[in-house]
Amino acid sequence: MKTKILTMAALLAITAGSAFAQGAATPPAGGGMAACREDAQKFCADKTGPDRRACMEENKDKLSDACKAARAARAAGQ
Repeated sequence: MKTKILTMAALLAITAGSAFAQGAATPPAGGGMAACREDAQKFCADKTGPDRRACMEENKDKLSDACKAARAARAAGQ
């Protein structure tokens, strides 16, 4: 069951990343990755822009599985 959830999260992240890459006018809050919004609020609420990205990197081991999958998908797409 957990594998199915992780697979679905990864597919969702890839799909969301593809939609974003195709020209979304304004990236959503949280660095453009909806799966990471809660983690960004939890670990890096007082940060913005590059500081928030650095904070998320510093806390990468604490992030949710969905956020980790979204970050991996985004890194693979670049």
